[in-house]
Amino acid sequence: MATPVSQRIGIWIIAVVLTIGTLGSFLAMALSVQNSASDTASLQKASTSYQLAIAAQTKELSDKYYTEFSQYASVPAAYSADTITALTKTDLKVGDGEEITSSTAYKAYYIGWNPKGVIFDQSISAGALKAPIAGGNLISGWNEGVVGMKAGGVRELDIPSDKAYGATGSGADIPANTPIKFIVMVIPKVADVPIPDVLLKYYQANS
Repeated sequence: MATPVSQRIGIWIIAVVLTIGTLGSFLAMALSVQNSASDTASLQKASTSYQLAIAAQTKELSDKYYTEFSQYASVPAAYSADTITALTKTDLKVGDGEEITSSTAYKAYYIGWNPKGVIFDQSISAGALKAPIAGGNLISGWNEGVVGMKAGGVRELDIPSDKAYGATGSGADIPANTPIKFIVMVIPKVADVPIPDVLLKYYQANS
């Protein structure tokens, strides 16, 4: 039996709509993939640029401070843990820059060692200095110990265990209840390398 014209038109319209819908879905998927690839490329480019900028600043600062700071590499030696019962500060060099307070933003190079004389962490690496650490969110003995220093200064800190890593310790080189020592060099203020907007937005969206 022949299909009525009105029915054939209805079927044709449905087929066209379905076809357009399918093509639209494929187009949306293609655009999504294209945008995703573009976003990934932008993130990779921004990340590479950011890392290169940090590396350039790190090298510039290392070239400037390595010779001066590396002379303290021979200071770490074994000591009796029983002798460190309170936070002690010893200035090895008095700086002439901004004085550090509990709220000062600063950066520093450091060498840290345990009672056996084992260095558990330091800024010196392969004949150069790593990026300086930012002050603030550190163990209380460090935070309290640098107060009163001036930029450009170097200070040795004897830190009792309760102001270091306490009963928890930190890895194999800092067992529980271990006093530790640091040599800290505070450098004059340097600007942070700005994080590219595309990276910042990505971190914020995925944090």
